[in-house]
Amino acid sequence: MTPNTIPAEVREGVIALAHDAASAILGIYDSDFAVEHKDDNSPLTAADLAAHRCIVDGLARLTPDIPVISEECADVVPAAQRRQWQRLWLVDPLDGTREFVKRNGEFTVNIALIEDGVAVFGVVQAPVTGTLWHGGATLGAFRREGGHEQAVRVRAPATAPLRVAASRSHRDSRTESFIARMGSAEPLGLGSSLKFCALAEGRLDIYPRFGPTSEWDTAAGQCVLEGAGGAVLDPQGRPFRYNQREAILNGDFIALGDTALPWRQWLGECARP
Repeated sequence: MTPNTIPAEVREGVIALAHDAASAILGIYDSDFAVEHKDDNSPLTAADLAAHRCIVDGLARLTPDIPVISEECADVVPAAQRRQWQRLWLVDPLDGTREFVKRNGEFTVNIALIEDGVAVFGVVQAPVTGTLWHGGATLGAFRREGGHEQAVRVRAPATAPLRVAASRSHRDSRTESFIARMGSAEPLGLGSSLKFCALAEGRLDIYPRFGPTSEWDTAAGQCVLEGAGGAVLDPQGRPFRYNQREAILNGDFIALGDTALPWRQWLGECARP
């Protein structure tokens, strides 16, 4: 399976799984759910686990030859084994658990296919609105809502004031410094991988992220954004790649709608060496 030959039935099967996971999440969303915490102090709910089981079991049926790394089982597979995989699914069953706990609706289901380190096909589902985005660099990017689907495209050229994605739960001094260097900019708060989708639709222009994220946080959104004409780059300007390191943590990145924006000028000392 290559980016241009991902069967339509596989793509639609993954989209169906994202819908099923969203339904499982919504079944818990309005209940009096408990919140536990992992070793890194990130929150965990029954919704994370229900969506995880739905997606992992579904992918095992849909593509039994492709292994899966999900946020809720990432520690099960040794890094040495994982890095031998040419192809894998990267899954965040509930991206934005903090937003889920706050009940602000800004959380997603993320599923991405990785081929030789490249994110080639991704699905981002917003459970509360029902909106779903899917795509990849060679596939285009699409927004699906109800029975309607339309292609989406980044805003390029982007004009002032630039609209900057600012995380609701992970905003720091380096992000503030980056935004200050931009001059005329309008920061807009948004949670989870919805930021990538807003970039893909031209509602945002740039998303600087300085600080830890995990590969399952970005892979699906990167697929959608690249399909819409944007990019996710490291501070050296290289496209983001996956399953290449011992750790599954990402470094700093800049997600762009208009790739001609002078983001290096704004970076300054914001990115860590």
